[in-house]
Amino acid sequence: MILWGWNYYRFKSQLQKILIASPDTKDLASSLSAVSLVRREILYLQQQCQQQTETLQQQQQILDLLPIGYLHIDQDNQLLWCNPQAQQLLKLDRWQPGQVRLLLELVRSYELDQQIQRTRQRQTPQTKEWVFYPPNYDNQLLSGDRPISISLKASSYPLKQGEVAVFLENQQPLLELSQSRDRAFSDLTHELRTPLTAISLVAETLQNRLENPERRWINQLLSETQRLIKLVEDWLDLSQLGENHSQTLTCESLDLGELIQSAWQSLAPLAQKTQVTLNFRELTELTFSGDRARLFQVFLNIFDNSLKHSPPNGVIEVTLQLTPDDQSIQIDIIDQGSGFLEKDLPYIFDRLYRGEPSRVRQGTDPESRRQGSGLGLAIALEIIKAHGGNITAKNHPETGGGWIQLILPLQRV
Repeated sequence: MILWGWNYYRFKSQLQKILIASPDTKDLASSLSAVSLVRREILYLQQQCQQQTETLQQQQQILDLLPIGYLHIDQDNQLLWCNPQAQQLLKLDRWQPGQVRLLLELVRSYELDQQIQRTRQRQTPQTKEWVFYPPNYDNQLLSGDRPISISLKASSYPLKQGEVAVFLENQQPLLELSQSRDRAFSDLTHELRTPLTAISLVAETLQNRLENPERRWINQLLSETQRLIKLVEDWLDLSQLGENHSQTLTCESLDLGELIQSAWQSLAPLAQKTQVTLNFRELTELTFSGDRARLFQVFLNIFDNSLKHSPPNGVIEVTLQLTPDDQSIQIDIIDQGSGFLEKDLPYIFDRLYRGEPSRVRQGTDPESRRQGSGLGLAIALEIIKAHGGNITAKNHPETGGGWIQLILPLQRV
């Protein structure tokens, strides 16, 4: 009897400690019997479970109504749940709510698999854009129908116990709108080329027949006309590159070091005006299979941009080497200017984008303040992409100058 009383006392004491820890039952812990305490705690837990169930249902309803797709993946890459938008984007016709199936059985997307794996390994949010080809894409090609692909953007977030949440955005409408805009602008620039050429010819004819001050006005007219002609030619060139990369490249074996120095020599007269020099380091002798004229244009555009923003007597550093994994070619071009503004960095390679005037060199030479078409770096990006590479812009952490980095696939020939 004494032992039973002691156990009852211990049980009630422990139960009271638990209830005291709960703000809703703290005042009742000292006055209720053990049975009443147990009943009240069970009721409290039931209420908590009901509230959590209602909260989960509300969250699921919100996810159902989202205009973007949502996937919930467990630690074994099984699809636990997805909303209707994700089902539509990824063509998940074989998945039913309540099923737990491997994602690979439902969606054949290498990019999505890699995104989930990278998120799980790094335990940080990841973002990726790619073109998704639905399961019936090959059948559409064979049947002669116009195949439908979707441009997707995935944002993934690590959850507990190796689970991953993935949000999917349909980028196809934006892509089609951008392509439609580019086609309209290309048509417009094509129509402008002939009248601009005619205006330029007339201005050149009048240039030698007039005296000042009329000649000064003609010179200004001719300069602006030539700038517009350059803009039209650059835009048409950019449109051609964007339409079909394979048809715009004529590949041959290239010595990249020689090509880089050749591009610099073509701009030597501009560099000499402000005593800007090139410091070129070729850490590895590399030959590359690419389009000589197009890659020459890339380095020409980048060097021209660097010269505009380099101070007098500055040095432009260029390094040619392999990436640390020896899988790609890395080319770094660093000037000693003021660098890019942080807010400009995401848009450096956008068409017709110009940064703040503070990035322009404050020199006495008028050539230092000349303005380009705003398409030079956009053209460089398209050419590098056509070669299977990538190009990025940032600021050097030590010098603060503009830093353009090119990555090309390693192709020893």
